[in-house]
Amino acid sequence: MWDTAAQGFAAMGSESRLKVLKTLIRAGEAGLTVGEVQDRTGIAPSTLAHHLRFLAAGGLVEQEKSGRAVINRARFGALQELAQFILSECCADTDRKVANDG
Repeated sequence: MWDTAAQGFAAMGSESRLKVLKTLIRAGEAGLTVGEVQDRTGIAPSTLAHHLRFLAAGGLVEQEKSGRAVINRARFGALQELAQFILSECCADTDRKVANDG
């Protein structure tokens, strides 16, 4: 899971990619075409394509060809796994400190 988590977090490693990902999260399961993502983010088409590929390679976005359009969707399961991974150690040392102080 460490490798997968590192790839996922790296994929989110820029303000623009975070903006794209948040836009896809807001769109829900229906997803958005590249043009719709571009309209909502204002990111230039060539740059946007790069960001979407990077997010897809990190496992955070799925892309599905639908006729001539490509539908982009946030992979909610993968995002949930990343959140769980980073929060799984939450407060572990606090509990240890309380036990040692008692």
